[in-house]
Amino acid sequence: RAADVAVLTKETIRALSHRHGLKASFTPKFAPAGVGNGGHVHLSVWHGARNLFSGGERTFGLTPVAESFSAGILRRLPALLAIGAPSVVSYLRLEPHHWAGVYTAWGLENRETPLRLVRGVAGNRGSAANLEVKCFDLTANPYLLAAALLFAGMAGVDEEASLPEPVDVDPGTLTDAERAARGIERLPQRLEEAVSAFEADKDLAAAFGATLATTIVDVRRAEIERFAGASAKEVTEAQRWRH
Repeated sequence: RAADVAVLTKETIRALSHRHGLKASFTPKFAPAGVGNGGHVHLSVWHGARNLFSGGERTFGLTPVAESFSAGILRRLPALLAIGAPSVVSYLRLEPHHWAGVYTAWGLENRETPLRLVRGVAGNRGSAANLEVKCFDLTANPYLLAAALLFAGMAGVDEEASLPEPVDVDPGTLTDAERAARGIERLPQRLEEAVSAFEADKDLAAAFGATLATTIVDVRRAEIERFAGASAKEVTEAQRWRH
């Protein structure tokens, strides 16, 4: 349903913009020096009427299931970018200090980590606590992305995965040595790197099935070839009204 709403919302915005003589663009980067358009995803895991992202005994009130679900996503973020940031222009947005989250880290209300734990305000944390994934954009197919996130999260639950220590600063302000000591790495900086990570993650690719996984890779590689050698200006101009 969330994917349906995402598609309907975009089409409604396009239609209303057109009605008023305007054009709406959801491209991740409208101009090289401009601000970015994100497509952040908010997730929560429930057991019956209970939100498992609140009231637990783990860090910041996470339950074991919510922690493992989050850890599964964090572990697979490089490969997930091939689904959630699937365009060459996506990587012009994924820069440090732009609230996009470009390092493998998470934190409480940390807008510079790709995984941001949102606790909600006092009084409604039981229902409002959720995980925000910040490194994706609106060039993504929301159905494929929802499937990929659910697979990664549930794989983390099956593996009883644990989160690393949370980060309470902008990871981009840390030195290379400080990031290395915390096990923090830079996420893919080009679509090619994300596609390679997707291909290397055999379980994630298998979850889509061989035909769809191959199609995902082929479409991404075709776009990579199309924009080989293009400048940031050329990429943004070509993609400005495509998305």
